[in-house]
Amino acid sequence: MDAPLHDWNLAPKEAVALQTELAKRLEFTDRIGSVHHIAGVDIGFEAGGDITRAAVVVLAWQPDSTQHLAVVEQVVHREPTRMPYIPGLLSFREIPAALEAFAKLAITPELVMVDGQGIAHPRRLGVAAHLGLWLNLPTIGIAKSRLTGQHAEVGNTRGDWVPLTSGNDVIGVVLRSRENVKPVFVSPGHRLSLETSLDWVVRCLGRTKLPEPTRLADRLASRRDQKRLT
Repeated sequence: MDAPLHDWNLAPKEAVALQTELAKRLEFTDRIGSVHHIAGVDIGFEAGGDITRAAVVVLAWQPDSTQHLAVVEQVVHREPTRMPYIPGLLSFREIPAALEAFAKLAITPELVMVDGQGIAHPRRLGVAAHLGLWLNLPTIGIAKSRLTGQHAEVGNTRGDWVPLTSGNDVIGVVLRSRENVKPVFVSPGHRLSLETSLDWVVRCLGRTKLPEPTRLADRLASRRDQKRLT
């Protein structure tokens, strides 16, 4: 991780202004090398929201293997929650704990998938985009629901997708990742094009709605995985 981008102790109005400035630093051309490890990230909460629980799962990418993705490392970091829930400012509530979880990893991934928005955000700085700037790594946001934008009806076949737009801008895609299941919302975070972001998400799909990296991170963050990692 490079030098810190900013202080976290900000009033909401300051945080909103900072989002607008940070969004200008995002890169949407592919700046990614060979991928050997992919990290999935998700954030949960404990103790009625007083404790933030950040989960990072690292998987080895093995395209020539029958098992393309294999877990090689996983970390959970817990710390007191720093900011109350404020719509549009979730990254300020969630990323500090995620950064501490990344600091504990022995393996540095070449690609990061985040359970949350990339640029499909009112100020184009969702948690995946914001985290990408902090880590200086290629990041993708895969969200379970729409935060902003409009889209047409997506087909029901796995792999069908339609653009997610805001005005004249395409800010993501709505992807049917599993037949007869609600779609996911994919948007680039940092150092990736939309096309490459979608390609990687489709490559990492398993038998469930979410791509394997964020599915496994979601299990840890929500405590459905009973392993008590610290």
